[in-house]
Amino acid sequence: MSGGDEAGRLVRPFALTGGRTRPSRADFTLITTVTAVDPPPDRTTRPQPEHGRMLRLCARPVAVAELAAHLDLPVSVVVIMLCDLLEAGLITARPPRSVTGAPDLDLLQKVRDGLGRI
Repeated sequence: MSGGDEAGRLVRPFALTGGRTRPSRADFTLITTVTAVDPPPDRTTRPQPEHGRMLRLCARPVAVAELAAHLDLPVSVVVIMLCDLLEAGLITARPPRSVTGAPDLDLLQKVRDGLGRI
C-alpha cells in the first residue's frame, strides 16, 4: 500500500474541502484572475499547507484554470478552496473583462482563412 493516489497526493480532494462539494460563493469562473493579498491581513488564521501552496502560486495574478492545472486538482476543489481564501481576506478575485462591441469580422475572416491553409 503506497499511501497516495496515482498523482502522488497524500490527501484526497474531498479532505481538502472538508467534505464540501459546492463553493460557498459564485465569484469564480475558469478565467477569473486570482491574486494573493500582499501583505496578508494581520488577523488571519494560519492557512493549511494546501492553502499556503495556493497563496504562493497566486503571488502573481493567475487564472483559476491555470491554478488548478498547477495544483493537479479538479477545478471544483480549487474553487472551494479559493472561497475559503477569499472569505479570509487572503486573495482578491477579478472577473474577466467584458468585451464590448462587435467582433472585428475582417480579423476573424483572416484567422479562418489562415487556419484553412494548415
